[in-house]
Formats: sequence, C-alpha cells, structure tokens
Amino acid sequence: MKRFNFSLQLLLGLAVGIALGFVAKIWDVAWLADTLTQVGKIFVNLLKLAVPPLVFTAVLVSVANLRNVNGAARLASKTLGWFLATAAIAVAIGIVLGLIINPGQGVALDLSGAKKVDTEGAGTWLDFLTGIIPTNIVTAFTEVNVLQIVFLGIVLGAAALALGSKAEPFLSLSRSVLELVQKALWWVIRLAPIGTAGLIGKAVSTYGWELLAPLAKFSLGVYVGCFVVLLAVYPTLLAVFGKVNPIQFFRNAWPAIELAFVSRSSVGTLPLTQRVTVERNGVDRDYASFAVPFGATTKMDGCASIYPALAAIFVAQVYGIHLGIGEYLLIAFVSVIGSAATAGLTGAIVMLTLTLSTLGLPLEGVGLLIAIDPILDMIRTATNVAGQLVVPVLVARGEGRLDETVFNAPPQSLDDAPARPAVATPEPAAA
Repeated sequence: MKRFNFSLQLLLGLAVGIALGFVAKIWDVAWLADTLTQVGKIFVNLLKLAVPPLVFTAVLVSVANLRNVNGAARLASKTLGWFLATAAIAVAIGIVLGLIINPGQGVALDLSGAKKVDTEGAGTWLDFLTGIIPTNIVTAFTEVNVLQIVFLGIVLGAAALALGSKAEPFLSLSRSVLELVQKALWWVIRLAPIGTAGLIGKAVSTYGWELLAPLAKFSLGVYVGCFVVLLAVYPTLLAVFGKVNPIQFFRNAWPAIELAFVSRSSVGTLPLTQRVTVERNGVDRDYASFAVPFGATTKMDGCASIYPALAAIFVAQVYGIHLGIGEYLLIAFVSVIGSAATAGLTGAIVMLTLTLSTLGLPLEGVGLLIAIDPILDMIRTATNVAGQLVVPVLVARGEGRLDETVFNAPPQSLDDAPARPAVATPEPAAA
C-alpha cells in the first residue's frame, strides 16, 4: 500500500467497497453484507472512542492558547463572523432549492409507518439550551454528549486563560493528552481505506432504489445544494476574499474532505483537518490550533444549513402544511444560530428536530428521513469539513497569517504521522 499515497488508498477503498456492495446486493450474499457492515462499524466505533477526550482537550487547549495569539479577539470574531456568513449563504441555497424542486410534493409515504426517533432533549430551543449544561460531568463523557463536552472545554479553557501561569500544569497535562489522543487517532485514520470499503459497501448493499425512490428529489436536492456550496460558494470566497487559487485549495484539502465523506464525522476527521490546514494550506499554527477545533464542533454548513432547510420544506409538503415568508426566515435563523447543535458527530437529528419544532412541524417527519440519513450524511459532512478548512484560510489571509509558499507548493505527503504536535505548545506565561 505504500506505493499509493493516502488519497489514492482512500479512493481504492471506495472502489473496492462499491464493488463488494454491489456483489452483496445483486447476488444477495448475506455473509459479505454482514462483513462489510461489521468492518464499517468497527472503524466508526474506533473514531467515536476518541471523541470525548479529543473534543474536550482540543477545545480547552485552543481557548487557552488564545493568550499567545496577537489580536486573539479580532481573530476569534472574524472566524465566528465567517462561520455565520457562510452558514447564511448555505441555508439560503437550501431554501431556494427547496422552492425550486418541491422535494415533498407528490410524495406518497405511509406516515403512520414513520420510524420512531427519540427526540427527548432535542425538540425545542429550551431543550437545546438546557441540554448544553451537563448535570453530571461523568455522564457527559460516558454518553458522548459532544455539546456538553464542548461547553466544559470552553469554560475550563477560559478559566485557564484567566488564571494565567497558575493553570500551566493543568494545560501541560491537557496538551499531552491531546497529543496522545491525536497520535492514537492517526493510527485509526490510517485504517480509513479499509473502513471506507466497509462503510461504502454497507451503504450500497443496504440502500437500494426501492428505498431511495420516494425520496429521490429530496436526496438529489441535498447533494445538489452541497455541491453548489462546495464547487461555487467556497471557490468564489477563496478567490475574491482569500485571493488564493481555489483549485490549489481543493488539491490540498482533498484527503480531509474525502475522509469526512466516508467517516461521516467532523470530529473524527479533526486531526487530518488540522494537518491539512497547517501543513498544506499554510495557515499559522497558533491560529489554526483555535480555529480548527472550534470549527469541527460548530461549523456545519451541510448538516445545519442546507439539510434542515430542505428537510423542513420536505416535511411541510408531505404533511400538507403551508410555509410563508416568516417560516422561511425562521428556518434561516435557526440554521445560522443553532448550528452548534450538530456538534461534529455523525447525523443531524438534533438540528432537524430543533428546526421542525421551532416551525411547529410534526417531529414524526424525522422518522421519514432517518432511513436514508447515512447516504445524505456523507455529502453533508464533506461540506462541513470543507467549510472548516475554508474559513481559516480566509481569516489567515486577511490577517497576514497565511504562508502562500506552503499553500501553493505541491501538496505535502500525509502518509506519515505529523512531525510536530498538531496543536502548538506555547511557553508558560509570565507570572
């Protein structure tokens, strides 16, 4: 396998998975379908295993590291501003596409047979806001509630920032844990070609046309919307505001986007996103150590903008509920402000239930879409990660923190583990 670089290995895994999936589907090879399912499941479980310590330490260290970045407040505000701006563009595209294709019009589905989905604690804004604060710290980690883990990381990071040198022993431990987790997760990422074969193979063998046909327009709309953001919006922003070559950007970013597509996890892709941002896109390491973890847990143009906009229109049309200008504006507001609800894990159920409940639409609509969610989540997550890569480039370019020599150089190999820590380790602050 060393004869092929990492990107080609992922493509090879994709091709093998598709081929094996078709074999299992067409000839009804049950053992092969089960094997592909188990391989994909093991890979995803390995990624999820690292999520709690990775998210907690990455967010904590990134917030604390702001004290070592000149103009930290300006950088943070610009990053957040671009997050909101691109989310607004993405949700506008989702709404326009929904109005053009009418994804739920003429769809005949057995509404009584909608899959039951547990939406407890995720149905309203009050549920969302109260759910951010954990009632038990241990439970937040054992149940992998990423939003609560992010909250804890931000609070402790801010506390460490306020304490200064007194918090340095704790921060040193957190940096060490972060590097250990990233090292172990890098070994898991190296298994991605095998995991890709399993995940794609399972999808091909499981989701036939008979399942996709009633939701074809909706599924097509999600993919078209994501492709418009990926191939039109982001390149335009990079060329106009970043003044960099969009083609070179995608050459640099491709491995992270590809891994996001097959893993369906922004957090699981975080170490690779970090490496691409610094080693290929030339973004300043200190700024990237804040922007990338922040983006991996809150920047979700696919899951939190395009998808809920189209899904809300789809559910309204299936149930025969009229949406007016006010409802469309509400969709945009929920998508832009509530994007943190997706929290970097696979799936966007929380964001969808939040949108539907805010609009007063039936939450049973979630059950109509969950059957094909893995197929849609692939392109959604790829869009999420692409946005997480674009914004640091835009901000770094505007702040003089982008190394254009690194950005324009032939993409550096990612076959080996990082030579330096993904998150910079600053010197202790003076007392």
